[in-house]
Amino acid sequence: MVESSGHARVAERFLAAFGARDDAGLRALLAEDVVWSMPGSGTISGAVHGRDAAATRAWEIAGRGVRTELLHVLVGQHGVALSLHNTALSADGRELDEHLATVLTVRDGVITAIDSYLSDVDGMSAFFAHREP
Repeated sequence: MVESSGHARVAERFLAAFGARDDAGLRALLAEDVVWSMPGSGTISGAVHGRDAAATRAWEIAGRGVRTELLHVLVGQHGVALSLHNTALSADGRELDEHLATVLTVRDGVITAIDSYLSDVDGMSAFFAHREP
């Protein structure tokens, strides 16, 4: 059970690095071969493989002005599920307002997988319909 509290600390550090736009801090938490899956058809959808690709995805999300509110941290044997509420408004008026579960699989203190589950897949796909310049 000691591992569970360690998982929660990894999740807290992950959210803090994302919120602070701390690239080095985020990358330190990601396994070299991390896989991040996201449903939908937007520019951030699909599976990305590797630390660099996962960091690029995180900064694309952050770069769109997405505000992330932590609702709950749910700890499991192999990681943590984060209950989140994301909101954003694009320059052209597209709005993002979704609840999501981001599941972090943690092994040896690093994140080996990130799986995102969304309440509004179509809304996310529309918000991330094209890459920002």
